Amino acid sequence: MITGTAPDYAALLPDAGRLGGLDVGTKTIGLATCDASWSFATPAHTIARTKFGADLAALGAWAAKQRLLGLVIGLPLNMDGSDSSRTQSVRAFARNVAPLGLPVLLWDERWSTAAVERAMIAEDLSRARRAERVDRLAASYILQGAIDALARWRV
Repeated sequence: MITGTAPDYAALLPDAGRLGGLDVGTKTIGLATCDASWSFATPAHTIARTKFGADLAALGAWAAKQRLLGLVIGLPLNMDGSDSSRTQSVRAFARNVAPLGLPVLLWDERWSTAAVERAMIAEDLSRARRAERVDRLAASYILQGAIDALARWRV
């Protein structure tokens, strides 16, 4: 099931368990996980996108290895909150990961990449180092925002 609100997503999940965060790009998918008590998100790694079947298999293997109970996928809305062609692509991606059998929360990611870029610049990371890390850090930023909201809706 796909939802766009924290309360609806929380209703689909048990009281605790690991979640995965995804920053879906055209060339890569940044991955992050959180602890079972939904306290903190941690960047994992990046999957280079190929054919969707291979991407789905890689996501499924990662989700199984991490024992994830759900996915939080960053939704790239326009600044005014409207959809773009990229937003529609991510919505289609979310529908296509249904075979994994995990509930999906689409989470507003408008500021995720900019926020992690600023943090990396503040740390004086080179452009190459930033490019290497940005997707998984953005996934972590997205997941942290979602678990912060989910914590308010726990039973």
